[in-house]
Amino acid sequence: MGAASAPANPAARALARWCERYAARAPLGRVAVAFSAGADSTALLLAAHQRWPGHVIGLHVHHGLQAAADAFEAQARAAGQQLGLPIEVRRVDACAQPGQSPEDAARRARYGALVSMAHTAEVSRVLLGHHADDQAETLMLALSRGAGLPGLAAMGEVFERDGVAFGRPLLSVRASELRDGLQAMGQTFIDDPTNADPRFTRNRIRSELLPAWAACFPGFEVQLARSARHAAQAQQLLDELAELDLALTGQPPAIAELQALSRARQANALRRWLRQSADAAPSTSQLDELLDQIADCRTRGHRIQIKAAHGVVSRRGERLHFGPPI
Repeated sequence: MGAASAPANPAARALARWCERYAARAPLGRVAVAFSAGADSTALLLAAHQRWPGHVIGLHVHHGLQAAADAFEAQARAAGQQLGLPIEVRRVDACAQPGQSPEDAARRARYGALVSMAHTAEVSRVLLGHHADDQAETLMLALSRGAGLPGLAAMGEVFERDGVAFGRPLLSVRASELRDGLQAMGQTFIDDPTNADPRFTRNRIRSELLPAWAACFPGFEVQLARSARHAAQAQQLLDELAELDLALTGQPPAIAELQALSRARQANALRRWLRQSADAAPSTSQLDELLDQIADCRTRGHRIQIKAAHGVVSRRGERLHFGPPI
């Protein structure tokens, strides 16, 4: 799959740069684009089709949460027909469960569908159309919640989920650039009406905070995206350190070996262990309490029992254990 001639639009230029960083590490083979029919994914689909003609497939997830969902699907299919590339559609139930936010429910349903379609279509990588504005919103959300480095790293340029490699080539491109590029090409796209719904925190950030930042710091989106990349690099170093420490403590970690580490390294190793083994992310207060109990654990009969995320960390013999609530 040879690259096409010099890119002529912002999405294509960003995709070319992303490929220089990541594609050479793992040949792409057949490529899928998560295609909502909105501006960002339309720009990315066109760029991918330009770069790898005949090797691109669009994956459209029909969430069924609004009346316009059928129009999104129709637009996606029409774009595929116009470009001469296949568009796979998967309908999901994205309704939130009790205690779950609508955004989280939709995100989980979307990624589940994308992973399933990617496996079925035998694609090597799924590209996502998140751009610099999305990255800025994600970083602001993380700051408002007092997030640590994983949150401040926001959205990574590459990641893996359930055996499927994902990429975000457009994180350095502003939304306005993508729209201007599409309009210059005469390419149509759909505007999601829920993007203006003030009930969603991300939309309030988009409509109220981002314009205020732009008035003070023009072009700040790209700068925040750069800060997120720096945070991601720092988090990668912490993950590598955690792997070294967990190799010493074992998994699940031995309490005595944990106590030989500094408190900061204990916290880093425990976060990594819980994330990898149980997809659990304890709160700051939960982790602090766990670290206090580990520090106090100096006798054979000392008991550890701390709620952490959706389960409980307890002591079993000389090691920690994570399991469901008792």
